[in-house]
Amino acid sequence: MEEWKEYKLEDVCESIYSGGTPSTMNKEYWNGDHPWLSSGETGQKYIYSTEKTITQKGVDNSSTRYAFKDSTVVASAGQGYTRGQASYLKIDTYINQSVIVLKPNPKIIDSKFLFFNIDNRYRELRQLSDGTSTRGSLSGKIMKDLLINLPPLPTQQKIAAILSSLDDKIELNNKINENLEQQAQALFKSWFVDFEPFDGKIPEKWKEIPMENLCLVITKGTTPTTLGKKFTETGINFIKGESILENHTFDLQKISHIDEDTNTLLKRSIIQPEDILFTIAGTLGRFAMIDESLTPANTNQAVGIIRADKSIISPYFLYSVFIGNWHNDYYTKRIQQAVQANLSLGTIKSLPIIVPDKNDLEKYNNLIEPIFKQMKQLENENIKLSTLRDTLLPKLMNGEIEV
Repeated sequence: MEEWKEYKLEDVCESIYSGGTPSTMNKEYWNGDHPWLSSGETGQKYIYSTEKTITQKGVDNSSTRYAFKDSTVVASAGQGYTRGQASYLKIDTYINQSVIVLKPNPKIIDSKFLFFNIDNRYRELRQLSDGTSTRGSLSGKIMKDLLINLPPLPTQQKIAAILSSLDDKIELNNKINENLEQQAQALFKSWFVDFEPFDGKIPEKWKEIPMENLCLVITKGTTPTTLGKKFTETGINFIKGESILENHTFDLQKISHIDEDTNTLLKRSIIQPEDILFTIAGTLGRFAMIDESLTPANTNQAVGIIRADKSIISPYFLYSVFIGNWHNDYYTKRIQQAVQANLSLGTIKSLPIIVPDKNDLEKYNNLIEPIFKQMKQLENENIKLSTLRDTLLPKLMNGEIEV
């Protein structure tokens, strides 16, 4: 095997630094032409855009710094799973104080190899940061002193190419699914907002029905610790609010596990294939349909379980209601404010849904089901690709597999 050498991260990077935040009190600093990245966005592997932008005045009157495309960024702080997450910049962007930039020296380290190495060390970075303060944070010094083993540059490039090919296919599948979702949204709008197939008028035989009358189950889960039970390393999937992503898929890294005994005790919240999961506390409104690939599964009190009564409607029809954002205004107006924002099960159940007559419902289902089934097929392919990537990643990073 070719010789691998150990370096400090600061010796293979041109610079390592963090940024800052313009004053949120000054409107002149925000919604400008410059992208600005916060730590919470590092949940994405690749950064193509940012949620917020700042103006040149915001740049000039703050400690934010410029991060260059092809750098790796690491969340130095943040709630939940955020701290220690790594992303690869596909754009130039300014950054906040909770993001550390690793700008690689291309003469020593391949930019993608650096990203994959840091991405593989999430748990290590969490442990290192836990010792720095009560809440834990990653500092620039921790990152500069971090040791990294490197093979010769051509080998780094080969390793990065293998892993990138898997990520590229995942990204392609995601783009296809974005397009399919847009098709589903347009179809829902055409049928249930504009009534285009019916000359712009709602057919007389269609009815408005509360969602609870279309479902067998609308409930929420329970946290195992309230029953004196602990999570396990492996076992039955336990899906939490943060497990559900904005693109209606699941983050496997944020799914916990419980044993069969605990699952039996939590019988009320056992998830079945074709259930719709909807976040009802904390980060509200994320949803996804689950299938056999992730069941058996269970969930906690921050996630609602919506199970269609198939004798009345197809689960795919019900899912299209959410994809079409029919629920959004109704639920937003009924959010309850407590320790954290939440939606009651009563609110979830009361959502009024327009249901076509039997013949029109069958026609609509024939249009919508193939779209959702193709999306789910691509989601499952991505799960397999991600699993393969996560299996190869540590082996390639420690030289266990020669390339």
